[in-house]
Amino acid sequence: MRFYPLKVADLERKLPLIRISDSIEIASFVILGDAELVVHAAQELKKKLPEADYLLTAEAKGIPLVQELSRVLGKRRYFVARKSIKPYMAEPFVTEVHSITTQKKQILCLDKSESEQIKGKRILIVDDVISTGESLQAMEKLVKQAGGIIAGKAALLAEGKAADRQDIIYLEKLPVFPVNGD
Repeated sequence: MRFYPLKVADLERKLPLIRISDSIEIASFVILGDAELVVHAAQELKKKLPEADYLLTAEAKGIPLVQELSRVLGKRRYFVARKSIKPYMAEPFVTEVHSITTQKKQILCLDKSESEQIKGKRILIVDDVISTGESLQAMEKLVKQAGGIIAGKAALLAEGKAADRQDIIYLEKLPVFPVNGD
């Protein structure tokens, strides 16, 4: 197996290269379970973030980061856009997303009570990696449906062409790797 060396928030990680299509490999970055990286990255990302009332992430890999960011920013509340409608949700706001890592259509949703708390508030959208921007776009749509204001969009890593975007805040670039004919 081949690896990509990543340095983020003064920590080094070796990311396995994973083929996701006939023509592309990505460096697989999984933040889940890496408490050291989450803590250090949240401290670094905090320095770049705009003021916001609440944070929002998509289920599931962004959760540890948004939890730690909430703590270091002194926020008592954050929201998680769920990937399925839960029985406890009353009148959920729902949007579709096609993620590069899941490679199929999914939904993201917020409960009506959460959307009522978002209304008129500045929301910082947070993710672990921004690649195609599909997840960001879906979360933006949920915030706007709820009447919230997008304060900013942030991630630990910007993958591929996302690193060229001017509308996102991130710590490090993560390349994509074209696969040459076998």
